[in-house]
Amino acid sequence: MSNDFYTSSILPYAAMIIKICRAYTNTQEDFEDYYQEVCLQIWKSRNNFRGQSEWSTWVYRLSLNVSMTLLKKQKNNRQHLDSGYLPSEVSDEPRAFTEDALEQLYSAIRQLSEVDRGVILLYLEEKSYQEIAEIIGTNPNNIGVRVKRIKERLKKLLDGKIN
Repeated sequence: MSNDFYTSSILPYAAMIIKICRAYTNTQEDFEDYYQEVCLQIWKSRNNFRGQSEWSTWVYRLSLNVSMTLLKKQKNNRQHLDSGYLPSEVSDEPRAFTEDALEQLYSAIRQLSEVDRGVILLYLEEKSYQEIAEIIGTNPNNIGVRVKRIKERLKKLLDGKIN
């Protein structure tokens, strides 16, 4: 990957990519793997960008798709191993970030479905319902209802009312 491409086409969107990768990982190591894979896939797929949307929308969609794919691969790999030897949640490994309140929010977000994680991340980035619908691949009317339900679930998770 050329330094020019990274500087001009990935670096301006690094914060967005970091947020997405962070929402789909529990450890610093996984976070770094996801971030690297997203950047690699952006570079490998750059010629597939047709300009039918904004570059940022395309990067968002690709970042979400890569993160969801990696998460599914991890889940599949865990199912093939003897689950008796695996902890249900990795807790001894260091977290990617240390701020308590922010970590609690990301912990709650990680408990959402894969698609809901993407929706709430886009909402937190102040994307319009139309933009979120384009990135997720659904209709804008569904996004408003979905955001409301996700907020209610996050509130319950953060208040400790559900696990």
